[in-house]
Amino acid sequence: MRALGTPDPDADSDIAALAAAATDLREAAEQAFSRMAGAPLVAGNRLRLLTDVRAHFDAWLEAIRGARRKIHLESYIFADDAVGREFAEALAAKAREGVRVRVVYDWLGGLGTTSSRLVRAMTAAGIEVRAFNPFRFASPFGWLARDHRKSLVVDGALASVTGICLSARWLGDPGRGVPPWRDTGVMIEGPAVADLERAFAEAWAACGAPLPREDLTPRRAIAAAGDAALRVIATVPNTAAIYRLDQLVASLARERLWLADAYFVGTPAYVQTLRAAAADGVDVRLLVPGASDVPVISPLSRAGYRPLLEAGVRVFEWNGSMMHAKTAVADGRWARVGSTNLNIASWLGNWELDVAIDDERFGAEMEAAYEGDLANATEIVLRERSHVRLRSPRRAALPHRGPRGSAGRAAAGALRLGNVVGAALGARRVLGPAESRLMLAAAVLAFAVALLLFFYPRVIAYPLAVVAAWVAVTLVIQARRLHGDGRARSRRKRPPRRNRPPPELGPPERE
Repeated sequence: MRALGTPDPDADSDIAALAAAATDLREAAEQAFSRMAGAPLVAGNRLRLLTDVRAHFDAWLEAIRGARRKIHLESYIFADDAVGREFAEALAAKAREGVRVRVVYDWLGGLGTTSSRLVRAMTAAGIEVRAFNPFRFASPFGWLARDHRKSLVVDGALASVTGICLSARWLGDPGRGVPPWRDTGVMIEGPAVADLERAFAEAWAACGAPLPREDLTPRRAIAAAGDAALRVIATVPNTAAIYRLDQLVASLARERLWLADAYFVGTPAYVQTLRAAAADGVDVRLLVPGASDVPVISPLSRAGYRPLLEAGVRVFEWNGSMMHAKTAVADGRWARVGSTNLNIASWLGNWELDVAIDDERFGAEMEAAYEGDLANATEIVLRERSHVRLRSPRRAALPHRGPRGSAGRAAAGALRLGNVVGAALGARRVLGPAESRLMLAAAVLAFAVALLLFFYPRVIAYPLAVVAAWVAVTLVIQARRLHGDGRARSRRKRPPRRNRPPPELGPPERE
């Protein structure tokens, strides 16, 4: 019998085993996050949450005006309006001081917003400006991949990732009583800035000559500025890093998972992940716009409410002019801020940029901001017979026309429409009133196509013939180009001929 107060070796070994198991579990979780995100966890960063649009613009302008060596700016939209010109003037002033200024904007996002006059003025001031993925005849469908990123990197020391574009639209219209949009960004100081600079360099190289190696700041050259750890997740088409990570976070959340998204059109797999978390007792919430700047998105989002509500997911619609944030916060510790929407176009089709932050202090800030947002939102609930309705009356939302270049959101909408039509025709699941408008729209579209095919088949056949011919011509051009490149390489590699007889064949040599 062990004397009182004598250490118990069995208890000590049990504690050591539990500690070892906990360490192994943390390492396994870190490995899973790194593999899903395709990005390492970088420690030593200081973060500043930005939730006010004007404050966000001011923070970026302050960083630009303090630049000493280089500025790298990437924005889906760089509008020729009061905000865009304010940024263009600030960037031009730094370029004239000798600061190296580079700007990437998206060609499709810039249609109707980024004027050639604005680009010429910036170029004349010494700013290097590139349009991402402009339309090319030789790539009929290449324009579908868009640079949806929004970031700023200054001197390899300060950076920001956000959902906000450089456009006065985000400030609303005070004269007409339209409030500013709701969006979220984060300012970052510390070693993770190097990863954001490399993300910009990747997009820059996709538009032309790459950045010189000496223009990239090594991570080891940036001193720690705080104690927050984060991952920089720079996705390109078909990598699905954020899609995998979003599902992993939803699967690992224990208590809370609070999401905000501007253009929610969840895939069946992601919706089921949220349903499973809610069924397991996790407080899952989804905040979306009440009135979208892309009108077709609202009915598409609402068509997906019922499966979520039935599983216990709480859904809220923002009452303001537009809720454009793309954020997530889980268990008050893990958070995501960036440009990726919860739809297939963002997850798989676009170039996107997000930061996944593992920090309790920042997570608490994100939760506090989210609870503040819910104070200006209306909860959607199920009533008897599973009809979707508002829990309380919503203030009338002001209509908005969306920015040009919404191909990705159209693709996400087509996916949702296809899911609803497939369910209606195949009886795979029960549909509700929220999906009736989509089915009616699909019926009208199908009927219109049927009438055209019946009475005016050429209206359909001729455009299809033109597209098919276009694809054929581009394939021939590219095949000839590749064949020519291959022949040129083979000529360069072929050794010169010498006038000598071939060697005699003999038994193989042994080593």
